[in-house]
Amino acid sequence: MIFGMQMEQLYMYILLVAGALTVLCVFFGDIVDLRDALPIINPTVILTFITIGSAIGFLLETATEFNEWSVLAISAGFAFVLDLLLYVFILLPLSSVEPTIAYSEESLPGKVADVTIPIPVDGYGEVILETYAGVISKRATGFDNEAIGQDEKVLIVEVSGDTLYVQAWDH
Repeated sequence: MIFGMQMEQLYMYILLVAGALTVLCVFFGDIVDLRDALPIINPTVILTFITIGSAIGFLLETATEFNEWSVLAISAGFAFVLDLLLYVFILLPLSSVEPTIAYSEESLPGKVADVTIPIPVDGYGEVILETYAGVISKRATGFDNEAIGQDEKVLIVEVSGDTLYVQAWDH
């Protein structure tokens, strides 16, 4: 017993809390993204370890006669191995993939786009770009900090992060 609870209860409570936090992390994980500051601390990996460990611990406590420390060691070992496999074979490859296969950031300079949300001086607007795979909308700002009106054609000059630097295009 820990904290006056049976181990099965403790594993179940940890499983429920970690599962709920995992769901919240999936929906709101991009808001608080710590991977740039601390790449080792990935909430998905940590919560997955806790969720898998508590699930295996609960199952072993209810289905076997092992003592508490053996169950903890076995569940932590299995959770570590499964979490490592998740990280190496799923999360790590996904982190290096482009957001879409329709285009790459390097191919955008020199393309012509249409302004959908006007771009103010020293501000941001939105442009759409037609590709063979569909229409892409991206945040844009004036290359020389100029204002560009809606429905005007622009030339993409530079890409930095998720922002396109554009200038009015007269053809």
